[in-house]
Amino acid sequence: MRTAAFALVSLLAGAVLGAGGTLYWVNQARTGPACRCPSAADPVGPVGVVDEHAPATGDRTGPGLDSGDGAAPSPPPAMRQPAPPPLPTTAIVVPQPDPPTVTPAPSPPLASVRLPEPQHGLAIPVLGLDREALRDNFAEMRESGHAHEAIDIMAPTGTPVVAVQDGTIVKLFDSERGGLTIYQFDPSGSFAYYYAHLDRYAPDLEEGQQVRRGEVIGYVGSTGNASAAAPHLHFSIFRLGPEKRWWQGEAINPYPYLAGPQGGAS
Repeated sequence: MRTAAFALVSLLAGAVLGAGGTLYWVNQARTGPACRCPSAADPVGPVGVVDEHAPATGDRTGPGLDSGDGAAPSPPPAMRQPAPPPLPTTAIVVPQPDPPTVTPAPSPPLASVRLPEPQHGLAIPVLGLDREALRDNFAEMRESGHAHEAIDIMAPTGTPVVAVQDGTIVKLFDSERGGLTIYQFDPSGSFAYYYAHLDRYAPDLEEGQQVRRGEVIGYVGSTGNASAAAPHLHFSIFRLGPEKRWWQGEAINPYPYLAGPQGGAS
């Protein structure tokens, strides 16, 4: 009797266990095993352990993980090196030496500056006259209120007028006060000789012509503001400036140069 009861209990227990095993395997087939053991085909973490809570292979994304299409994981992008800092753009100024200082030479005192002098021994500009016929009236004042700054050499109308020195005829000019006039430069271009109140010029006389000392260049007259009752030659010398203007210069008394020891008739 006991044996039969034991056998019945064993049979019932086996049925229960068999049913439980069947349910377990059915449940495993539906939900998968409770634990996954790593294999060679499974991806591993940094220390070879599979994270049971990681998403499935097809769901993993990010650097070094599968993109979900079954392709091999992409390598991490190369790290970009920072650009070098820009070079300074400030220009380098190289100091330049100062220019040499030029100290001008001191100017000599005005009194020590020697101005050129007319040549002594100039020919008397009116033909046939000697020294005694000359009169120094360079500083005489005229009715207009200015100094004469010339000498008047009295002579009859038509008396030849000659060049006092070699030189160049630079201007033939008919002026209101001087009448027919001649401007002659000396050979150096430093002085001008002025002949005024002429009656006429020598035949063929022209500007630019070279003349010789004693050569006839005109004739005594009374043109301009001279009196017809007192024909004469108005003669002057003036020192030219750097511009060499025939009408402008520093007046010089011609008397000493005509009547001095080396002066004389032409």
